[in-house]
Amino acid sequence: MTGVAVVTLASGRHDHLRGQIVGLAHGERLPDLHVVAAMDDPEIVHVAARAWAEAGPSTTPRLVVVDVAADPLGLPLAGARNLAAGEATAQGAHSLVFLDVDCIPGPGTVATYARELAEPHTSRVSPAVLGGDVAYLPPLPEGQRDWTAPADLARLPEVGQHRPDRVRLAPGESRPEPDLNRFWSLSFAMTVADFWTTGGFCTDYVGYGGEDTDFAQVVGERGGSLTWVGGATAYHQHHASTSPPVDHLEDIVRNAGVFADRWGWWPMGGWLEAFRERGLAAPDGTGRWRVTR
Repeated sequence: MTGVAVVTLASGRHDHLRGQIVGLAHGERLPDLHVVAAMDDPEIVHVAARAWAEAGPSTTPRLVVVDVAADPLGLPLAGARNLAAGEATAQGAHSLVFLDVDCIPGPGTVATYARELAEPHTSRVSPAVLGGDVAYLPPLPEGQRDWTAPADLARLPEVGQHRPDRVRLAPGESRPEPDLNRFWSLSFAMTVADFWTTGGFCTDYVGYGGEDTDFAQVVGERGGSLTWVGGATAYHQHHASTSPPVDHLEDIVRNAGVFADRWGWWPMGGWLEAFRERGLAAPDGTGRWRVTR
């Protein structure tokens, strides 16, 4: 019986994946299984296997790399999460820890998620989602490729910057979150049974944006709960990004429409309005947002 599986999606960002694996290898509790969904990237299996071999622990988790076919519309994030979770389930996992490839887990991240999932709490109604805090790492110094050196891992709490609008708790603390729209798939954990109670992520979403908020709506529709837990920090490795994310314009507008069709309201409103200000998107006569550039 496999206990705890860490589930990761990857396409490129090999240095980030190496950083995550070293973080997992130096954690208080190793996962029993590491499932990596490789989205149109055949090199991932070699990168992950080499990173675990070089990470140092005498006993390493079972590594499974699931190949996910490309989609012409963009990265199939929702479908890839479901495939990876399905593989973990087939391998006998009872707990799932989802970490984006950009995230290095803190020393207690996997241990905290595993412990909290194993302990019953009356306030956590099934399907129950646990979320940890996220700290953002600065760009690497010139000439440094990744965060895989033990000395670098030790520096993460010193250099990681927490966003003031995100919940941050001390280890051992937890707090119910009534607003399920604050769910973020960057770092979260569920039991296998609870994950499949939701049916998984809706695969109508392809590319960037929307599938997180949709998943939260499903959790709420099924009477579930979101709880923040302290001690499960994820350290987000720096990468180039834009605000608003104009490089994901088509994905966001399309996925916002998928969401509106399913739930009756438009998500990602701040981004949509920012696109409108830049002349990139606008609602048509029916109120449906369209790319206009």
